[in-house]
Amino acid sequence: MQKKISIAVVGCGYWGPNLLRNFHSLPDCEVKWVCDRDPKRLAHMKNLYPSVVTTNEFDRIVEDKDVDAVVVATPVHLHYELAKKGLEAGKHTFVEKPMTQTSEQGNELVQLAAAKKLTLMVGHTFIYSAPVLRIQEIVKSGDIGEIQYISSRRLNLGLFQKDINVAWDLAPHDISIILSLLGKPPVSVNCQGKAHINKDIEDVTNMSLNFDNGGFATIHSSWLDPNKVREMVIVGSKRMIVYDDNQPLEKIKIYDKRVETPPHYDTFAEFTYSYHYGDAHIPYIKQTEPLKVETQHFLDCIRTGKTPESSGRDGLRVIQILEASSRSLKNGGAKVEIDQTLGAVPAPA
Repeated sequence: MQKKISIAVVGCGYWGPNLLRNFHSLPDCEVKWVCDRDPKRLAHMKNLYPSVVTTNEFDRIVEDKDVDAVVVATPVHLHYELAKKGLEAGKHTFVEKPMTQTSEQGNELVQLAAAKKLTLMVGHTFIYSAPVLRIQEIVKSGDIGEIQYISSRRLNLGLFQKDINVAWDLAPHDISIILSLLGKPPVSVNCQGKAHINKDIEDVTNMSLNFDNGGFATIHSSWLDPNKVREMVIVGSKRMIVYDDNQPLEKIKIYDKRVETPPHYDTFAEFTYSYHYGDAHIPYIKQTEPLKVETQHFLDCIRTGKTPESSGRDGLRVIQILEASSRSLKNGGAKVEIDQTLGAVPAPA
């Protein structure tokens, strides 16, 4: 019987308890420690999971040689410091999104994990969801043809953040999905937005991602909208997909619609667009909790040494895009180029 992987969860405010619940449910995992600054939250976690050891001192976790991995689910400004300490102590590390506040910090974690041969994984939960995994299968099969553009909307009323704007809060979900579908990072970003409630913290943004093959994606994020919207449209040259995560069952609809141009013509009168309107198809999707899939994937990567689907380098790409969006915001939506070399790990000597 293989030894259980010993985990420490750091941060049990908003998202940490969900991670703790899922790791605790996995048979090949033992949650040994829970760390938080709030004694009331620690007492609550202890009441739910009597076997865990609670502490407000992260160093106790780092010094525990029996701990195989740390899970960082704290506010963003603490991610880098805690993840770096964990990696330096030889712990595999899972960090919630966004991975760090800057690409320099993210790159340092990527290089550190590579040097120590440790698993570094980022909590981009949506790419482990059943609908997104199914969309990936459809795209890879070529059923919708070549992706022409992707449009995403993630809107709601709140929750307003004090340390990051709405793009940093909501867009990582959409960015991670888009990168997983297109298989490459964008070469440049444009972003416009406005702060209505808290000065200098944009609560509405529109982001455009430009790819080297002419690919294009837009992301509309808002904390100031009357309706909760979680929608992504993937337009292919043959078919189109609408992914509505708010739908309880029919989350994906495939539309057999497209526009065709004539292959050749001699006069303008002969030039006509051909509009194809076919049926809509709703594929069956077996619902599973994405977080359970994600947490099990982290354990599997620790055991096998496999690169996670949401690796540190993937997390770094998201940070680069968010940084570029912030610079674009300050410059009235001007195009900002993205460094394609950052995050590359040197080959072993």
